[in-house]
Amino acid sequence: MYFAALLARTEDGWEASDTELDDVETLSDLADLAREASPDEDTVLVLIEQEDSWFGVVRIDGEEDPRIYVSDAAAAARSSYGEILLTDELLGRDPDDDVLDALDLDGTEDGEDEDDDEDEDEGSGGATSGGSAEAVPHGPVGDAGILDDLGVTEKELKALSDDALTEIADALGASAVLETVR
Repeated sequence: MYFAALLARTEDGWEASDTELDDVETLSDLADLAREASPDEDTVLVLIEQEDSWFGVVRIDGEEDPRIYVSDAAAAARSSYGEILLTDELLGRDPDDDVLDALDLDGTEDGEDEDDDEDEDEGSGGATSGGSAEAVPHGPVGDAGILDDLGVTEKELKALSDDALTEIADALGASAVLETVR
């Protein structure tokens, strides 16, 4: 079971809103959704969790690039919502490598026989497709200092587990507003 909420910091404190991620396909879409929650360009946190598996925090400060923390990248990679957060940059991948994979070039574009190409694939052991799955580490990835200035240290963030979003909201003084949308 998933839960996702937006926490927007305003001059009156934190405001929470339940958010639907079904129409969100990219990190850019998620950042736009978060920015809409705060017309004054205040800090907005997107909190996402999959029960007993992983949680993620995306921080948007005005027009700055989103900052991301994911508690368990391997678990998040098996989730459609987690895949939104696990960008090439976050995982330390070269985005150009994925472009060639996405094109599905099999060597026949230049007039080569498909049979010759299949022999090459067998010899490679599928390193191209297997390499990307292996690049997703078990454990946390991203900016563990994402909430330092809001009262949750890197060490505290990495130590959170089962009820992480509630503990984050408690530290921010936003637990009551988060519970209204839970």
